[in-house]
Amino acid sequence: MRTAFSTLGVPGMPVAEVVRLAVACGYQGVELRAHPEEPVHPGLGARERAAVRGRFAAAGVAVPAVAGYARVAAECADAGAEAALAHELAELVLLAADLGARYVRVFPGGGGRPPERAEADAVRRLCAVAPLAAERGVRVLLETHDSHRTGAAAARIVAAVDHPHVGALWDVLHSWLGGETPTATRAVLGRHLGYVQVKDVASARELTPLPLGAGVLPLAEVVAALGPAGGGWLCWEYEKRWYPEAAALPGLLRAGRAHLERLWEAAGGGPALSAPAPSDRLRTGRAAPGTPPTGP
Repeated sequence: MRTAFSTLGVPGMPVAEVVRLAVACGYQGVELRAHPEEPVHPGLGARERAAVRGRFAAAGVAVPAVAGYARVAAECADAGAEAALAHELAELVLLAADLGARYVRVFPGGGGRPPERAEADAVRRLCAVAPLAAERGVRVLLETHDSHRTGAAAARIVAAVDHPHVGALWDVLHSWLGGETPTATRAVLGRHLGYVQVKDVASARELTPLPLGAGVLPLAEVVAALGPAGGGWLCWEYEKRWYPEAAALPGLLRAGRAHLERLWEAAGGGPALSAPAPSDRLRTGRAAPGTPPTGP
C-alpha cells in the first residue's frame, strides 16, 4: 500500500512546491487535479508536460492519477456536446500518459436522469475511450460520486464495460453517504477497483474536511477491507478548494500519513507502507502494448 495526496488540497500550488511537499512529508505519490485553474491541465504543451513529469521523476515521487472532471453519465444536448465530451475524455488519457500516470479519474454526473439512460450513456462512452486508454497504458476510473456514489452503482457501469483499462475509484466519503459499508464496497468493486480516496468529515451534514482520524468516516474499516495484500494507493483527497475555511493541508500531511500507516499495520499489512519501486511504467509513461493494468 502506498500513500498519495491530491492537489485539490493545495489549490494552485506550483508543481515544484507540490513535489517538495510530497518528499518532505513522506508521500510516495501525488494525484494531480487536472483543471484549468491548476498548473497541470490538458491544455499543457508537450514541453510543459515533460517538465512536470521530470520534476516528479527526479524526486522519486509517482503521479498515480490525473483527476479529471469529465462526466460520463451526463446528458449531452446535441452531437456537438457529445463530441466535446469524447474529446475531453481522450485528452485526459493523453495527459495521464504523458505524465506517466496510471489512472484517469472521471465522474458519473448522471444528475436526475433515469438510471438506465445515464448508465447506458456512461457504458457507451467508456467503451469508446477504452482502446485509447489501452494503447497508452492508462486505466480510466469511474469515481463513486454524485449520481453513482456507492460501489454497487459504479460497478453496474464498469462491469458492463468489462474492459481491463476501465475500472472504479473508491471515494470513501460518497460510498459512506450512500449507506454502503466498506466491506460491501470492496466486495462489489472487486477486480474493478483502481485505488482509494480517503478523507474525513465531522458528519453527513458537515463536510468541511478534517485531519484523517478526526472525523466519523470508517477509515479503519476501509483499510481492513482492502486486505493485507493491499497493493494499491491510498490517496488523501482533502477538499480545500471547495472549503477555503478548512485548515491548510501542508501542516496536516505528516500526521495524516502516520495515521494511514497505523491503520495499515493494525489491519495486518506489515510494519510500514512501501515506497514506490522504479519501473518501466514510470520511465516511459506507458505499459507494454496490450498489457492491462494488474491489481488495484
